[in-house]
Amino acid sequence: MGSRFNQRDQKRKVNKIYNIAITIVSILIVIVAVSIFLSDDGTETKKATTEPKQVAETEKGKVVDKPSGKEEETDSEKEDAVGDSEATEEDAEKEDSKATEEDAEEKAEDDADSEKAGDAELVEVEGSGDGNVASTYTSEGWKPVGTEQSGEHTTSFEKGSVDWNEMSKAIASGAGIDEGSMKLWWLQNGGSSTTAIGTVSEGDNPKTFRVYIEWVDGSGWKPVKVEELKTNDKR
Repeated sequence: MGSRFNQRDQKRKVNKIYNIAITIVSILIVIVAVSIFLSDDGTETKKATTEPKQVAETEKGKVVDKPSGKEEETDSEKEDAVGDSEATEEDAEKEDSKATEEDAEEKAEDDADSEKAGDAELVEVEGSGDGNVASTYTSEGWKPVGTEQSGEHTTSFEKGSVDWNEMSKAIASGAGIDEGSMKLWWLQNGGSSTTAIGTVSEGDNPKTFRVYIEWVDGSGWKPVKVEELKTNDKR
């Protein structure tokens, strides 16, 4: 009896120990499970916290990049400004060139007007009765050759003077001869202080002309009549 009682008592103790062990293991399992769950949740939380930071840093990086963009835009604006400056200088040069060309054209037109006498339509008129005159003609197309003189005009027969040179130009215009190849044989007063007569020929050409010119105030000398001579009476 006593032995059976002891065996039962031992079994009870063993069962009790088993029950305690099972309880402890269960508690450990719960603790481990809770730890794993908390660890996973912490990882997600950290990840979620890190991502906004990365986004913020990325956005911050973008903000930092903006000044660089501004610098590029500034460089571009500087290049545009330099380009505009160069374009302005080119435009100014073109305008100056255009103005120079216009001045040259105006001068050429003035010279052309002065030389139009050679191309002007000539009208033959009755002569003075001089036996050495082959033909006499005039033209409405003849114009004053212009002048550099100002103030009251005084006719000058001094060779090389401004007035002399302008008379030579008018005589060449009336005769239709290039002034550079014209030979001025004689230049004299035409009977008044505002008229003159010149005898000229061109180069080695024996054809000789007697040209009558008159002074137009503010405009210069103008051819009014030309006589083609049979022989050069001033040679």
